[in-house]
Amino acid sequence: MSLPPEPIGPGDIRASDADRHQAAEVLREAAADGRLTFDELQERLDGVFAAKTYAELERYTRDLPTPGGRPSVSPAPSSALIGGTAGQSFSIAIMSGASRRGPWVVPAAYTAVAFMGGVQLDLRNARFAQREVTIRAFAVMGGVEIIVPDDITVIVDGIGIMGGFDESGQPTDLAPGGVTVRVTGLAFWGGVEVKRKPRKPSKRNRKAIGS
Repeated sequence: MSLPPEPIGPGDIRASDADRHQAAEVLREAAADGRLTFDELQERLDGVFAAKTYAELERYTRDLPTPGGRPSVSPAPSSALIGGTAGQSFSIAIMSGASRRGPWVVPAAYTAVAFMGGVQLDLRNARFAQREVTIRAFAVMGGVEIIVPDDITVIVDGIGIMGGFDESGQPTDLAPGGVTVRVTGLAFWGGVEVKRKPRKPSKRNRKAIGS
């Protein structure tokens, strides 16, 4: 069995259907603004829906603005963080504390339980076993804190009973095809909090900037 070639750059990452539809919308809006003729629109749409990678998509949109004025289609920086072998898939704190931080691989499903204690999950230096992961957080008279970088989509749909789920603001300029973290579970007389913080530079980068 032959394996696919290793990607040599972000542009070699496979594009999703959502990425192709986003690029198509950029083209349609450009045609409506008079930037493309009808024939150019049709030709580029054919290319976009046949594109397999980000680099191929960019060929048809690189000279056009997006609705918000940002570059049209670019590889998701978080795509480089997808992959790896996940280890332990749970953290439990019973009248104590537990944490996961630094380099680690977040499995497809992770469970955090805090009973009269606290759990902290720091995802800023983490990799992800797949593009979409689920964190099930259960806080009973305790707390679960999840720290995420700004380039990750977070969906929070937990239930609070005399407790709550708290999420900081969602960025509006997330790249397509990035990582999505779904946070679900239960907070009973406790809380689950999702905080956004800048990524921590690696030790190599900190040495490079003299910190």
